[in-house]
Amino acid sequence: MERKIYFDLLNWKNSTERKPLILQGARQVGKTYIVNYFAGKEYTGSVYCNFEKDSGLHDFFHDLSPASILKKLSIYKRRKIIPGHTLIIFDEIQACPEAITSLKYFNEEANDYHIIALGSLLGVSVNRGNFSFPVGKVQFMTLYPLDFEEYLMARNEHELIGMIRECYRENTPLDGAFHERALDYYKEYLFVGGMPEAVEEYGKNRNPELVRIIQGTILESYHNDMGKYNKQSEIPKTRIVYKSIGTQLAKENKKFQYKQVKQGGRASEFESAIEWICLSGIAGQLYRIEQIMLPLNAYRSLSDFKFYMNDVGLCSASQDIYYEDIFGENPMLDNFKGGLTENYVFSQLIANGFCLYYWTSGSQAEVDFITRIGNDIVPIEVKAKINNRSRSLGIYVDKHHPAYSVRISAKNFGFENGIKSVPLYAVFCIK
Repeated sequence: MERKIYFDLLNWKNSTERKPLILQGARQVGKTYIVNYFAGKEYTGSVYCNFEKDSGLHDFFHDLSPASILKKLSIYKRRKIIPGHTLIIFDEIQACPEAITSLKYFNEEANDYHIIALGSLLGVSVNRGNFSFPVGKVQFMTLYPLDFEEYLMARNEHELIGMIRECYRENTPLDGAFHERALDYYKEYLFVGGMPEAVEEYGKNRNPELVRIIQGTILESYHNDMGKYNKQSEIPKTRIVYKSIGTQLAKENKKFQYKQVKQGGRASEFESAIEWICLSGIAGQLYRIEQIMLPLNAYRSLSDFKFYMNDVGLCSASQDIYYEDIFGENPMLDNFKGGLTENYVFSQLIANGFCLYYWTSGSQAEVDFITRIGNDIVPIEVKAKINNRSRSLGIYVDKHHPAYSVRISAKNFGFENGIKSVPLYAVFCIK
């Protein structure tokens, strides 16, 4: 499968300012695959080290000298390690804190060697561990599940992608037949999501039940991971918080409520569990912004937030949503469909590098997302269907006078009354 991060990896390889690279991301988003694929395409050889599967590798890092480490790895792997021609891959590096520390010395003493380190629970282990992290000595990238553009690539719809991008730029409607085709792919994506194994399975067999089995396995692996780098007392809390994310998205008020996790629940009881979930990359918080002023992050409310899962397909699977529910427009799904759509938009925009917030005006209005696009603070309204009513957006516009607004819905492209209409399938175009 094509992944857009490949070009970022290529820029890293060719950069004169290159440092050892840490590629972060939740488990099973495709980190190991894309780095090994990249190594096969761009290097004459590679040395792959998995610190979870091969504990013997840990012994090589008692001496943090790059020369010593390289010599031992070369002998152990029976590979000649050539600067600039051999890619060294440290997988599940969080299992070996000394290997993380060694990246500092590779940067300072042997930066002509190319190293990519991968970690699915790296954020958790670093924040909860007691070891030296090479601050300023490494570069970071994050790999997310396939976004919708990458999903279309996997379905070999490159021409459709080109048409969508052109219509986005020009604010002109996409031809009706292609608009409907893209919406059908979008509905598929709500069910399948962007986890590579699920996308590959659906592409081969078009069997929703097999996709659900794969997603169930991934969710189970996430639950099992919650026992790692976590206090014993926090494990059940972490699991029930994660399970409640999809459930709370079905509520009319989608603000995360601790009482929905446990009767009488309080923030102090679950803050460590929420931190673990966010650091692992399997879900993310969307904070309410209290004032529309820069910098936006300085005006967020730390007590009011929504919670979204890292992949919309896993969100559907967590609530046992059927393929037919989505394609058949089951009216009984309407309440959850709004939250599922917001989860989709959130994950697409986060993958595009946005910092996101939401805005409320008492109980009168709520705008789903607030962010910066270029020099503008832009409100983004999300609708699961074609819906031109914008009471909340209207209140925001009257109060804050943005340069323009964005409405994401099933409606075709257009620009009218200061509102840029973006179809649900075109969120990946927003940069």
